Amino acid sequence: MKRNVELVVISDVHLGTYGCKAKELLRYLNSIQPKTLVLNGDIIDIWQFKKSYFPKPHLKVIKKFLSLATKNTDVFYITGNHDEMFRKFTDFELGKLKVCNKLHLTLDGKKTWIFHGDVFDASVQHSKWIAKLGGKGYDLLIVINNMVNWFLEKMGREKYSFSKKIKNNVKKAVKYIGDFELTASELAIDNGYDYVLCGHIHQPQMREVQNKKGSCLYLNSGDWIENLSALEYNEGKWSIFNYDDHKHNLKDDETDEIQDINSDQLMQIVTQFS
Repeated sequence: MKRNVELVVISDVHLGTYGCKAKELLRYLNSIQPKTLVLNGDIIDIWQFKKSYFPKPHLKVIKKFLSLATKNTDVFYITGNHDEMFRKFTDFELGKLKVCNKLHLTLDGKKTWIFHGDVFDASVQHSKWIAKLGGKGYDLLIVINNMVNWFLEKMGREKYSFSKKIKNNVKKAVKYIGDFELTASELAIDNGYDYVLCGHIHQPQMREVQNKKGSCLYLNSGDWIENLSALEYNEGKWSIFNYDDHKHNLKDDETDEIQDINSDQLMQIVTQFS
């Protein structure tokens, strides 16, 4: 049985990169039936796209999104920096699928603001080549980390995250994350929002932020490279879904839900944006 969820938000999947955990994401998506699905940026990594590397599980994830949109799920694709090419299609709608740069919702009377968050990143806005170089370095770090973790698992040891170690111990990284969360929250408070949801920094989070003008709940959906996390809203409550906490209850689904969409044709469409 699939879980009925009112709203699901995922971000930073980075389809087309070696670090993307597409199989795990598919298991999660096959376990839920969301009323609304928000894809909050960097879903397809056009910056690092290679025609020689876009494996079947990555295509299956795209097919799954389309499958949900052809049924009873409203799907919003919010553009990020790694899939910024889609910004030229802002406000494009195809059935229940809509491309946008930001999203405003009202959830049980609470004003909700959802956007990717790259607007706060100076390296993306003003020195894109530095950001792209950093993206390639991060992808290489993840590949090496995956190899190390494979050996650790074989030896019965716990997995280790190079990226999380850096984020938690480098003062500039800790400050950047803190500044990002505070900036998003203060903007939300200034504009009268109760909830503000971001992605971009690959750091799942849910915390109340207060200042003299008011308060809001800051939420971040994390990513599907390291944290394998998503945000869920159901029955008036937010929660962070962590794949590692539920993976034993999820299983592979080999069925292809959209038989009339050819994988080769879908690949050609993706290639056009690279």
